[in-house]
Amino acid sequence: MSDTPSAAPKEPKLEGSLYMFREPELLSKEKHSDLGISRPESPFAFAANIRAVPLVVTEIAAAQKHYPIIFTDEQNPMPLAVVGLIDDVNLFVNDKGEWDQNVYIPGYVRRYPFALAGDQTSNRMAMIVDSAYEGIKKGSDLPFFDGDKLSAATQQAMDYCTNYERDRQVTVNFAKQLATYNIVSNQVAQFTPQGSDQPQPFAQYNGVEEQKLSALPEEKFLALRQANILPILYAQLMSMGNWRLLMERRVRRFNLKGEEMLKPVTKQ
Repeated sequence: MSDTPSAAPKEPKLEGSLYMFREPELLSKEKHSDLGISRPESPFAFAANIRAVPLVVTEIAAAQKHYPIIFTDEQNPMPLAVVGLIDDVNLFVNDKGEWDQNVYIPGYVRRYPFALAGDQTSNRMAMIVDSAYEGIKKGSDLPFFDGDKLSAATQQAMDYCTNYERDRQVTVNFAKQLATYNIVSNQVAQFTPQGSDQPQPFAQYNGVEEQKLSALPEEKFLALRQANILPILYAQLMSMGNWRLLMERRVRRFNLKGEEMLKPVTKQ
């Protein structure tokens, strides 16, 4: 397949949806030849109202230093980095639309506004761009095309997306394997508000149940280690200490006190 969808009797169709993409389109010279990307005034505004970001297994070691890491569900435990609590506010994106410089930015966010998706007219992958992204404009710093070919910047983005898709497939296989061990369960995160001596629940999530992991028969535990899954599970368990840090980040963001800490607020 060429770098971009080529002319054909039938125009390729994009079906389904992509998380955080508002107007996903197949990137093509016909539609986007005069467009490109410039850094918008609020570069991460597109991710300002989310609570979680998909992760691939290769980035869990870095992400666990900053975010609670959870799984989508018990049957298909795909990893997520939690970035918001109670409200639809990403606590790592400030009011200027900038991501906190001191924390790891998940690859799913860094590849935006690009992605790869299955071309419905073939079995191959096609380049996707979110045409609603504020940074896409005419006369941009980084045009999508250089003549009839992808520009160097777009080719670099496509290479990144290709590598990310490869890691995503590895993560899909990881989730399938992990599900067979029956060690992921629904859990509750708790926080003790200032002035109270009783912890209160503020989030339900799916995570590794440490007791079940420890109770695995030796051969299953060894199989996890041999499949390089064990370090990922320990990283997920270690990330649970970030729940408190995330709640403290929310308290500072909205200047909350006492019982206010566990109640929804209006975004400021």
